[in-house]
Amino acid sequence: MNWILLVIAGLFEVAFAFSLGKAKESTGNEMYLWYLVFAISMLVSMGLLIKVLQTLPIGTVYVVWTGIGAVGTVLLGIIIFKEPVTFFRMFFLVTLIGSIVGLKMVSH
Repeated sequence: MNWILLVIAGLFEVAFAFSLGKAKESTGNEMYLWYLVFAISMLVSMGLLIKVLQTLPIGTVYVVWTGIGAVGTVLLGIIIFKEPVTFFRMFFLVTLIGSIVGLKMVSH
């Protein structure tokens, strides 16, 4: 169950990074709405992270959480913000995913 909560926390990390990108592109009330989404997403992500840390090792939890955030943010950057797709960017993204999966497999 805690691994599921960790994945959800990572997805909320993606949401707060995404909302910062949208806030940067926005003005007026829409910008403040995106900052509100950022704050809520961060609170949820951190709250879940605190809950998960009660039973899983911090080293693994932090790497998995930031890894999900990094992978998700890169993918959203490519899909939503039209960031470039290069061989090396994809290569290192795949190695990051492999590292996250490997840490999950060797953790109790």
